[in-house]
Amino acid sequence: MRIHILGICGTFMGGVAALARASGHQVTGCDANVYPPMNSQLAALGINLIEGYGADQAMLNPDVFVIGNVVSRGNPLVEEILKLGLPYTSGPHWLAEHVLAGKWVLAVAGTHGKTTTAALLAWILEAAGLNPGFLIGGVPENFGVSARETASPFFVIEADEYDTAFFDKRSKFIHYRARTTILNNLEYDHADIFPDLAAIETQFHHWVRTLSGDGLIVANGADANLVRVLEQGCWTPVEHFAVDTGWQAGPPSAEGRFAVNLNGAPQGVVKWDLLGRHNQLNALAALAAARHAGVPVAQGITALAGFKNVKRRLEVRGTVHGITVYDDFAHHPTAIRETIAALRSKVHGARILAVLEPRSNSMRLGVMKDSLALSLADAQHVFCYTGGIGWDVQAALTPLGMHAEGYADLEALIAAVARTACVGDHVLVMSNGGFGGIHDKLLTRL
Repeated sequence: MRIHILGICGTFMGGVAALARASGHQVTGCDANVYPPMNSQLAALGINLIEGYGADQAMLNPDVFVIGNVVSRGNPLVEEILKLGLPYTSGPHWLAEHVLAGKWVLAVAGTHGKTTTAALLAWILEAAGLNPGFLIGGVPENFGVSARETASPFFVIEADEYDTAFFDKRSKFIHYRARTTILNNLEYDHADIFPDLAAIETQFHHWVRTLSGDGLIVANGADANLVRVLEQGCWTPVEHFAVDTGWQAGPPSAEGRFAVNLNGAPQGVVKWDLLGRHNQLNALAALAAARHAGVPVAQGITALAGFKNVKRRLEVRGTVHGITVYDDFAHHPTAIRETIAALRSKVHGARILAVLEPRSNSMRLGVMKDSLALSLADAQHVFCYTGGIGWDVQAALTPLGMHAEGYADLEALIAAVARTACVGDHVLVMSNGGFGGIHDKLLTRL
């Protein structure tokens, strides 16, 4: 099959392209943002990329155009496809029909932790010799790639609640026909497409209504929003974590070890380097899902010791003059709070300098501004990039007093961080984008 992918340089659509190519399909694509590293990764796979969305690409005449959700009406290529009546579909639908069909799909959903949990699950299956395929919204360091197709019947996918395409406003995960489903947590997010939390809950329940009665849902039993979703109706067996009647994690030791219990019965002790209570819960969910796929719990616990984390999750980018700079993907107030707490558990009383780019659509719209200061409260100093933000960031950070500064100019922000940082400090950079290459610039300045 010949496919042409619109919006190919996004993480998800780039993964679809890689999987399609690995499956033997002829793949081309276009995007408005054709730049490293995605363009070089796709070029290495033999995928021809076109800059922009020129209407003349309709003449490529593929078997189907696969349209990403970044592309909307008014796009010249979309308008030409519609005018000529050419065949088109969405990325999730194409994936379901041509990659996931016939697979044992293990899907990981939730507002937070999807990428890490999916990577944990894929690694446990890999360590057990099950050779899973996967599509993950990040790069697990154990694999070095975000997508992989194999002959294995098992496929792990990060199941995003974001909308599918301009012509299909259902969440992406609706298409995935999961047999094993993880529901990590549920909070309000994606304010650009969801008016409120209830709208997201509706999408989650639409998905629950499609899950097989012989599958399994692994759900966070301590999350009231998920409890409410399942109470609307559930026809699939459920195992809970984070509650007494289910999977539990004991308190972590100073070395990061923690005990795993199932319904009060000891299962073993996880020995790893990951930080934070949120990662313990991610591990419980992955262990439960892997057990459903046939991996004994003890074997899964052993595998976790070899997990290397996902890039951009408290990733150390460098240390200069005793100052350590980290990169983290946190961009929602809850994720920001948990990330700072995880780093605090490692550095104890040392100073944390939080450097934040509120880049997500929800952040840019200002719907979470009232929670921002509290999420950053455990950092000794906060530097926030305010460029392109339409609301008063400095006012939102007022509760932090003199310990918070906003900068519309990136170079000025970097200079301020460099002036403030001292030997022994930990500089935590948080953004869901590239943040103007701030990590290398800051390390150079230091």
